[in-house]
Amino acid sequence: MIRLNKFMAGAGVASRRKCDELIKDGRVSVNGKTVTELGVTVNEKKDKVTVEGKAICLPSSFVYIKFNKPKGYTCTASDEKGRKTIYDLIDSPERLFSIGRLDYETEGLLLLTNDGDFANRIAHPRNAVEKEYRVSIEGEVKESELAVLRKGVVKDGERMPSAHVKWLSFENGITKLSVVIDEGQNRQVRRMFEGIGRDIKLLKRVRIGSVKLGGLKRGEFRDLTEDELNLLVRGK
Repeated sequence: MIRLNKFMAGAGVASRRKCDELIKDGRVSVNGKTVTELGVTVNEKKDKVTVEGKAICLPSSFVYIKFNKPKGYTCTASDEKGRKTIYDLIDSPERLFSIGRLDYETEGLLLLTNDGDFANRIAHPRNAVEKEYRVSIEGEVKESELAVLRKGVVKDGERMPSAHVKWLSFENGITKLSVVIDEGQNRQVRRMFEGIGRDIKLLKRVRIGSVKLGGLKRGEFRDLTEDELNLLVRGK
């Protein structure tokens, strides 16, 4: 037997806290009966669990991969605008979902899995898993601008989280920077640079925690090694 919220999280529905909210809102049923009480347990092999009418189940085996997302792909399973998605490039018999997302124009490292508990642990803000990006900006970025980014840009009246920003080079009119954040707000890095009036020419994620993009070509993916997986689990 397993607690219902843990079962739901393991099936990739949401974090356990969010699953509790779904249960309390009456959006979860077990064997055709709506459940609203927390702490309910289910038999993962026999009971039928549905969320908003859709049946869910635990995967038969867990998969953990890293993927080099190219520009011009969405991270959704389907796109209402008919754009290409990362699942056009990833051939897996398992239903995978990305741990966080990269926007359509951003490339680089994505982690994908069918292990909901693992995904929620990596994505949860309290674990502060670092994400490192390479950013290319047209023109020479001043040290005063970098200082603002490090302190936290004020955009739309709200101070954004601070970031670790390192100057890498200035060549052919392009400034290259390393930006490290430990939060995952929507379009956070792009919004930071919009806040100082700079447009990003290229945005590429190169690291999540201790896992680096490495030598993967655009569109390629591979399983995480045991060492990579263990380091992520330990929050490194």
